[in-house]
Amino acid sequence: MTDREADAWVDPISQMTFEKLTMLAREVVEAVLKKLPTEVRAAATAVPVTFEAVPGEELIADGLDADILGLFVGADLGGDPGGDQPFPPQILLFLENILDFAEGREAGYRREVRLTYLHELGHYFGWNEEEVALRGLE
Repeated sequence: MTDREADAWVDPISQMTFEKLTMLAREVVEAVLKKLPTEVRAAATAVPVTFEAVPGEELIADGLDADILGLFVGADLGGDPGGDQPFPPQILLFLENILDFAEGREAGYRREVRLTYLHELGHYFGWNEEEVALRGLE
């Protein structure tokens, strides 16, 4: 393949709209939920998933990296819902960052949405970074 051919070749997913990226991500999350053990699935479906293109300025101002893939906010499953958390429990997935991380490839995007969702779900279950990593969700 010549340089010119390589420059002309574009993976279709890298040109998808945010709405289509969201649709793909939603499909992945729903497939993950279906595969979870029954006792875990009920708890997992209780935490909403929010799809964002990228983290907002407020999150970045709070010290998060602009290229973060996902984030869990709120009290974890065993935590105090009325505690010092300003948000209800939810998982945020930053789809354009995930797409960039996957280098614009659909298979990589789907894989990373799955892994990021499971990673953040682990935080909802109260697992710290080490516990999440021990379960292969890093």
